[in-house]
Amino acid sequence: MGLFVKKSLEQLMATPEEGHGSLKRTLGAGSLIALGIGAIIGAGLFVRTAAAAGAHAGSAVTISFIIAAVGCAFAGLCYAEFASIIPIAGSAYTYAYATMGEIVAWIIGWALVLEYALGAATVSISWSEYANKLLGGRIPFEWCHSPLEKAIDAAGVTHQGVINLPALFILFLLSALLIKGTQESATVNAIIVFVKVAIVLVFIAIGWQYINPAHHTPYLIPANAPNATLPDGTSYSYAPFFNHGWGGVLTGAGIVFFAFIGFDAVSTAAQEAKNPKRDMPIGILGSLVVCTVLYILFSWVLTGVAPYQDFMHAGKEASVAYAISTYMHGFGWLSTLVTIAILAGFSSVILVMLLGQSRVFYTMSTDGLLPKVFSDLHPKFRTPYKSNMILFIFVGLFAAFLPESIAGDLTSIGTLFAFVLVCIGVMLLRKTNPTMVRPFKTPLVPLVPILGIIICLAMIISLPLSTQLSALAWLVIGLIIYFSYGTKNSKLGSAGDSLPIASDFEKLK
Repeated sequence: MGLFVKKSLEQLMATPEEGHGSLKRTLGAGSLIALGIGAIIGAGLFVRTAAAAGAHAGSAVTISFIIAAVGCAFAGLCYAEFASIIPIAGSAYTYAYATMGEIVAWIIGWALVLEYALGAATVSISWSEYANKLLGGRIPFEWCHSPLEKAIDAAGVTHQGVINLPALFILFLLSALLIKGTQESATVNAIIVFVKVAIVLVFIAIGWQYINPAHHTPYLIPANAPNATLPDGTSYSYAPFFNHGWGGVLTGAGIVFFAFIGFDAVSTAAQEAKNPKRDMPIGILGSLVVCTVLYILFSWVLTGVAPYQDFMHAGKEASVAYAISTYMHGFGWLSTLVTIAILAGFSSVILVMLLGQSRVFYTMSTDGLLPKVFSDLHPKFRTPYKSNMILFIFVGLFAAFLPESIAGDLTSIGTLFAFVLVCIGVMLLRKTNPTMVRPFKTPLVPLVPILGIIICLAMIISLPLSTQLSALAWLVIGLIIYFSYGTKNSKLGSAGDSLPIASDFEKLK
């Protein structure tokens, strides 16, 4: 039937009724918003803020957050329309299958691996850094860092990373929780989200009193800014276009964009929502709005408390705790509390990312594009337990042997690409099926999707060339798998119109 064969909406909606062969519907609107916030507020806020400010945007990282938020808002509106129409697990992969065909669906599903799997790896690396700080640095550098990382201690001794064991530890615990059940995972996540948001608000409230106006001047990094010294002793120049001024702000947007990854993960749980047509848009857009406000306030306070240059040679992943302990004297207890809250927060992000990845693989497997092992459900818990086990090994390899910066940038580019295709999909579906019932409609189509595409593409272009080439290599690997396995086992490609059709599609809509 060709590479661009599409799965009709009738076929998408003709999923098994809730029972032994399908995922369990247990999530309400509140749980979905909490899942979104749980995925969004994490490494992006506590780690990537300092990385973007220190290397590219300076205090203007607040503007970077606004640019990233606008791009996410446009994409989020498109996601919300799709989620209300097609309340099926799989997120952007499922939407692409309905609008652009199987080959594009495969590409976007493969790109989502960069978002969810590498996202979980990135955050677990940050979890490791904060865990070591909480333990007073008792874990040797060699056993909590990638082989690609090295650092020089106060005595001038160079330490080379070997493997990141704490990152593997947290991935194992959360994978086990996901196997136990979605509702249990959502409950744990909701508790963590409450604690995490409370600590963010406490930091903003107290830190506001320690803002030094001089740290916000100049607001954008000037081209002639003095070079920064990195932890390994090398020098970092701000002269290149994307390392200062508005070029730096745009690159900063591409970096902090990682901080918004998560609201789309809500859409992967559509098949486990009690009332997906109403609750999915609420979960997606509600979590995005809450987090955007917190991000802008948080980044303003952080860059006001500590100068952006500090984040290049000190703090690293534990930048917030560093800023508190260095510039907010008398609040050591807050530094410890923030570290504990961040550890919990990172855990909720990893949890939702692993959940999202397993659900995308579940849907791709039921379509025949991946082996059946990814859609095998546990006989008691009705979760894709084998998929979770495989993902633990796959994500664990990245977390154990790659540094945070590489994994984080790859996560961002994979997500941005998925957003672009979702925006295109909304326009295509409006043209091919203009009369269908849409419980939620993206406003100002095609303007909103087009703006989303432009902003997301601009952020992709601003990311390092090495990241773009790595993503291209990842795409090539995915296409090799698709043509060697997917095309031969695709249920839609082999069965065509013999797939089950919903007997009463109007009622389903």
